[in-house]
Amino acid sequence: MLMAAGIITLTAGCSKFIDYDPREDFQITADDYLKTPDDYKKMVVGTYSPLQWLYANPVIGDVASDNSVSGGENATDVLGLQHIDDYVVNANNFYMTEAWKSCYEGINRANYLHENKAKLDFAGKDALYGEVYFLRAYYYFELVRMFGDVPLFTDKRLSASDSRQYQRAPKADVYKQIETDLTEAIRALPTVNSQKGRITKFAAQALMGKVLLYQNKFEAAAAMLENVVNGPFSLVPNFGDIFLQTGENGPESVFEIQYSNTSPFYDWSNPGRGQGNLAVQMCGVRNLAGGSPYAQGWSINLPTKELAAAFAAGDRRKNVTILDIEAYKTANPAMNITYLVAPYKNTGLYNQKYHPRKGETSGQIELNYLNNYRTIRYADVLLMAAEAFNRSATPNDVKAQTYINRVRARAFGGNQNNITVTGTALRQAIWDERRLELAMEGDRFFDLVRTGQAAAKITGFKVGRNEVFPIPQQEIDISGLTQNPGY
Repeated sequence: MLMAAGIITLTAGCSKFIDYDPREDFQITADDYLKTPDDYKKMVVGTYSPLQWLYANPVIGDVASDNSVSGGENATDVLGLQHIDDYVVNANNFYMTEAWKSCYEGINRANYLHENKAKLDFAGKDALYGEVYFLRAYYYFELVRMFGDVPLFTDKRLSASDSRQYQRAPKADVYKQIETDLTEAIRALPTVNSQKGRITKFAAQALMGKVLLYQNKFEAAAAMLENVVNGPFSLVPNFGDIFLQTGENGPESVFEIQYSNTSPFYDWSNPGRGQGNLAVQMCGVRNLAGGSPYAQGWSINLPTKELAAAFAAGDRRKNVTILDIEAYKTANPAMNITYLVAPYKNTGLYNQKYHPRKGETSGQIELNYLNNYRTIRYADVLLMAAEAFNRSATPNDVKAQTYINRVRARAFGGNQNNITVTGTALRQAIWDERRLELAMEGDRFFDLVRTGQAAAKITGFKVGRNEVFPIPQQEIDISGLTQNPGY
């Protein structure tokens, strides 16, 4: 629901800046709070928090595409993801509702800070608000690409009495606000932040480039993304290192959603609201045992055999992206690997980028994996820039080739697989490269939709309906919102 955000109290001293002790039921007013710079800084940390609750969004981005299937223990497990996978999703889908609620909670928190911006001046305030406006833009971007037209409000938090005040705004207006917020963030943010994981100017420029690309503003996207291409980032030589704990916030990281296991979470009634990354638990092999470095999971979000076949011979990304458990078991007999339950829609393949590993959790094991979500990587920026230059009114295919081939050179260990085509053939090569480079990272469905390929690539996809997901039914019932066509 479009409800008022609870104001939160934070505790410092944890290993990642996002760690805090949320007391969601402790309601206080602006008159009681936001009296010191520290109050503002803690509230900004609280505005980051709903990012963690969006753990299922990357899963949806692959399950809804040709990259993966829902999996799970049986035909009654994770029904919401099964419905997304089978293209029978309805307005009562749990994952749609949680994505909606989490994004609007983040927006409410950002709006609370915006309401009280003039209350106190202090050193560093401008840059701090750059983070606020980035976060609001990020939440709205998640909403608009999932649901299309959505309620748009920026001047205040919503209370229960406001539930019918705002109807759905055209997505063009939502994108305009996202651009406004990101413009302010770019102006205010530093190029380097004092704490890893906090938003920088480059992160805002990268997100702006992505937002412009989604609107087919190719010239503007190319110019914006060039700032990041020429920034301080580099491709990690070994692709697999990116997704290890030691690879978090590395030289390829433009923006990562931070997760932690330092404040163990035990609440099974609300499993996605802790500081751990529940999507990691979802990806693991069910009932896995033996001496491998992998921990067991729930066999959800299983890569398809078609995705596995899309990797060319010699592409090093395949064995980083996809875990073929039977091949791994055969290659490592001394590990005595066993697993008792074959998953529903079994492909024999698992998401290795985010597969749970032993020793990376705490407390209630399933709920506290520390793995960051690599939200925007430098390779992603290179491929977005390549597409933008190729699709500009005056294309620059030489630059587009340069950027895609930097990504491919890492994948193949040299330039023997360089792309040399131009025009529409180059465009398709860039789109195909995005699938391979970013597989199991949650962008595939949205890439297929925005490039007009979804109907040809996804079984069950219906043009005019499935470009967006249904508005949660409770929002229709409580706030009087209209539903998307076909739902």
